[in-house]
Amino acid sequence: MHARPAVGSAEDDTAIPSIAVSRQLLEAARLSVGDVISLAPEASGSQSRRFRVAGVYEPMPDPLRLGATRHEVRLHLPDLIEMTAGGPEAASGGTDPQHAETVDAINIRVPDATAGQALANVLNATLPGVAVRPVGADDQRAAPFIVLERFHVAIAIVTVVASSIFLLALMLMLVDERRDVVGILRLIGYRRRRILLYVLAEGVVLAVAGAGIGILLAALLQGGINRFFQWRYDTLLVFVRVTPAIALRSIAIAVPFGVTAAMASSWSLLKRQGLLGARR
Repeated sequence: MHARPAVGSAEDDTAIPSIAVSRQLLEAARLSVGDVISLAPEASGSQSRRFRVAGVYEPMPDPLRLGATRHEVRLHLPDLIEMTAGGPEAASGGTDPQHAETVDAINIRVPDATAGQALANVLNATLPGVAVRPVGADDQRAAPFIVLERFHVAIAIVTVVASSIFLLALMLMLVDERRDVVGILRLIGYRRRRILLYVLAEGVVLAVAGAGIGILLAALLQGGINRFFQWRYDTLLVFVRVTPAIALRSIAIAVPFGVTAAMASSWSLLKRQGLLGARR
């Protein structure tokens, strides 16, 4: 469809059919509700018809169309059929009397989702020339998101492993600086198990605090990130959302890794021969 502002005409305004335009088209074409525009199925403007803008709508956010210009209109079905009846044959001087009765696709909803494939097999076998296929979780349109999800999982695994190694190295440095404190605790009679329990408690507190700060930071930044990318791509699609399930999963991953790093670094210090001789 191609739209352009309508020129003056003696046509009765009450006979002009109404349409709804997308917010993006309204802003790009500087239209207002109540304006009369011309729509044509051809870029040349032939077979154009006049319509009145009756409303504005926000297009459904679609990740597959991210970055696409959503200059769209919604017509009443009879108006759309009347405008496009005849198809390419009408443009070349011919007509297709069945064009108005022709459909490209039909969606069928079955009560039992598992029966979709069986129904598709029956229809494909009994209706020649008709292609029937079930649409579900294995739909090809979902393939890009499956690949993206696996890519994010791979990045998350690499990030967690790398950050754990960095955390272990940092904890080793911190524990090494506290060698004198551990040695004094050993000299005054603290057993190795008690020192490890102290280090374990400290690691739990630090891990929980770190996870909480990270979740709080993500929750505070998600609004700004969403607004920036929604402005950048002119969409209402939500790009970042921190949910309670995500927060709990982050804590479940961060706390064990933090405690493990603290225990490993402290155990390596307590195993050193220099501290073992402190018991004397």
